[in-house]
Amino acid sequence: MKQIGNFLKKLSILSKSNLENTKTTIKMKPEKLKIGDAIGIVSPSNPVEGESINLLEKGINYLENLGFKIKRGEFLSSTNPEDKAKDINNFFSDNEVKAIICTQGGDSAEKTIPFIDWEIIKKNPKIFMGISDITVLLNSINHKTDLITFHGNDICYGFGRNPNNYDLEEFKKILVNGKSGEINSNGERKTIRSGVTTGKLSGGNIRCLLKLADTEYWPDFDNSILILEAYKIDEEKCLEYFQILKDKKVFDKINGVIIGFIYEMQKENPNEKQMEDLLLEFTKEYDFPILKINDFGHNCPNTTLPIGGKVEMDADEKTITIIEGYIK
Repeated sequence: MKQIGNFLKKLSILSKSNLENTKTTIKMKPEKLKIGDAIGIVSPSNPVEGESINLLEKGINYLENLGFKIKRGEFLSSTNPEDKAKDINNFFSDNEVKAIICTQGGDSAEKTIPFIDWEIIKKNPKIFMGISDITVLLNSINHKTDLITFHGNDICYGFGRNPNNYDLEEFKKILVNGKSGEINSNGERKTIRSGVTTGKLSGGNIRCLLKLADTEYWPDFDNSILILEAYKIDEEKCLEYFQILKDKKVFDKINGVIIGFIYEMQKENPNEKQMEDLLLEFTKEYDFPILKINDFGHNCPNTTLPIGGKVEMDADEKTITIIEGYIK
């Protein structure tokens, strides 16, 4: 009886979602990677310096050992946002390069946005991936061009710092094999608010996402499933960020929330209220489902998630399933 009930619940919610998505947008999908392809490396946020120099070499070596060619951007150590954007534009227009992966996060990626050539991206759709501060580019590129981007490991702190089998298999499954279907779990998942829904993925690092607020690059959150993660954050900051999202009507528009690994809260303050607890309480007047997972974030193994891609989340069964092609 429980299985029948879950099936009817899912059927009802999916039918509602299909009606809500009658107006569709043609999404731009990049080509999947093949062994031997060239990957362009860019650094749109923090420059590569200090310890990140060694991590960069380790990350590049890791990808080369998988069989990929690496092309380094000219301005990996630059602090000039126009130079950083030039690397991005050059690699999007470079026919040899099939994917672009960022070196690391930081706190300045938004400064590159005014110098990005959106028309070059539209004419040359290809994989663009990063995490943390790169959230601003993943979402702004998707918003301005409809190109599906990818929230996943970067070069320095992902591939350059002890990636495990989960990192590798998720990278290959999504970007090399181009498989839709269920996202594998990297540990415990927890139902925070019950429900099943579908929607396009938006979001990433909550602090960095909010840099786009009140700009032309702010995503359209209608029928989105919002993914959230954070590195250094406490209860006060969580509530401050939630209030901004509420003021921007994001909670009125989204279909659900998936919370990833929240480093400071989970590792340094595990006995205090966690982001998922605070969000459940803060959004008590809403009914969208909330699922807590540990499959993406800082200082943890990372799956690869298509920003702009359509997924189903079942908070009761604790599953996330890519239900639409996101790559060619």
